[in-house]
Amino acid sequence: MANPTSKAMPFSELGYSPSRTHHPPQDTVGQEATSTSVNHESESVKANPTTNINSSPHLLPRSPPLRPYNTVPDRMPHDIERPCSACATHHPHHHRVHPHEPGQHHTLLSSIYQMRPGGTRVTPFAGRLGGNQTYVVDRENPANADLLKKVPDAAPNLNFKEAFDLRGFADWDLYKAAVIEGVGTLVLVFSTTYNSMSPADPPPLPSPTSGVFSTAAFLNPLIAALITTITLSLLIYTFGAISGGHMNPLITMGTFFARLTTFPRMVLYIAAQTAGASLAGLLLRSAADSRAFKVGGCFLFTDLVSVRSAFTVEFVGSLLLLFLAFGVGLDPRQAELFGPALGPVLVGLAAGSTALSLSFSRYGYGGAGLNPARCFGVFVGSRFPGWAWVTWVGPLAASLAHGLVYFLVPPVTPKGKVFKQRSVGDGDGEDVAEKAPHPRVDAGAV
Repeated sequence: MANPTSKAMPFSELGYSPSRTHHPPQDTVGQEATSTSVNHESESVKANPTTNINSSPHLLPRSPPLRPYNTVPDRMPHDIERPCSACATHHPHHHRVHPHEPGQHHTLLSSIYQMRPGGTRVTPFAGRLGGNQTYVVDRENPANADLLKKVPDAAPNLNFKEAFDLRGFADWDLYKAAVIEGVGTLVLVFSTTYNSMSPADPPPLPSPTSGVFSTAAFLNPLIAALITTITLSLLIYTFGAISGGHMNPLITMGTFFARLTTFPRMVLYIAAQTAGASLAGLLLRSAADSRAFKVGGCFLFTDLVSVRSAFTVEFVGSLLLLFLAFGVGLDPRQAELFGPALGPVLVGLAAGSTALSLSFSRYGYGGAGLNPARCFGVFVGSRFPGWAWVTWVGPLAASLAHGLVYFLVPPVTPKGKVFKQRSVGDGDGEDVAEKAPHPRVDAGAV
C-alpha cells in the first residue's frame, strides 16, 4: 500500500520513459540505456525518500532481455569454414563450406554427406539387414576390383566362384564382424526369451467363452512380440553398420542363397550366432534358477501337437519372415522410399508380427521359432528335445525356397535409367526415361 502522506511525483521526474517499456532494448546500446535509466531512477528514489517503490513497479530493476533464437550460431564450434572452389568462380568474395572437396577438414555438413550413398564410412555389405543395398559398390566399375577381391559381397549378385571364395576365412575383419554378430545374438536371445519364459508345464486351457485370447497362451506372445519389435529394431541400428545386423541364422542363410553373402561369412556368422545364443541360454538358466522352463516359440508337447505340424508352421513362418525382411530391409528399390533410416524398424515389425501370428493357434505348441539360434540357446539352458531339428531344418528349407524365388525374380531396375513422369503441361503425360548413374558407394570413400 502506498503512503497516503506521500506526494505523487510525475514519471518524467523519475526518469521513466514509456517507450522503454513498450520497446525493450535488444542490443548493447539499448542495454546501456537501460542501465542508465535504472541508475537515474535509483538516484531519484534516494533524493525523495517519501516515494514508495512498491507503488511504482516500473522502478524495479529490469533483467537484461533474452537473446533472440535467431542469433544462435547455425554451426557447431568445431566446424571449420573453408572456401568453395566451385563457388569462387561465380562469387570471388563469397566463401562457404563445400562438402565434396577432398583433402579438407570435415564439417558437420560434410559428415552428413559422407553418410549418403555418394560417399560413406560404412563398410560395404550387400546383405546388410535394413540397409536396402544402399551401402554397396558397383561391380562393373574397375576402380572397385581390389575391394571386391577382399570383400566379394560388397556388391550383390555373387557368382559361384565369388560366393565360395575361401580366402574370406583369412580376413580378420570378417572375424571381427562375426564377434559382433555373436554379441548381438547374445543380448537379443536373452532379452527376447527372459520376458516370455514360463514353467515347463502345458499352458492353460482356452476359456469356453473367449477362447485363447483371455489366457497366457495369447497374452504372453502379445507382450513378447511388442518387446521383440522394439529390441530387434534398436539392435539392427546398433550393429548393422558393423556386421549387417543379422543376429539370426535364418537371415544369414537367406542372404547366402540370395547371393548377397559369401560362404565364409555365412559359416563364421552362424558359428558366432550359435555361440552367443548358447551363452545366453546359460545366463537364462542362471536367471531362472532352474532348467525346468519353456519359452514361447521353442516348446512343443508332442502328445498334443505332431512334429509334422510344427515343421510345417516353422517352414511357412520362416518363409514369410524372409519375404518380409527382404522386402523392407534388403530390397534396393525401397531405398528411394524409406531406405536405411526406416528399414530396421520395419524389419522389427515384420519379425514381431510374424511371431505373434503363429504363436497361439494350437494348444500345446509355442509357435514358430523363426530364429534357430534363439531356440538353440533355450535348449542349452533347459534341455534338448527330440524335435529340436525342426528349428534348423525348417529355416534352412525356407531359405532355399526363398533363394530360388529371389534368383528367378531378382529385385533389379533398368540399369543406368531413372524413370520420371511428365508434369502437366510438359507433353502428353507419358513416362520418359532419363540417363542417370545409379547411386553407389565409392570404393575410395570406404
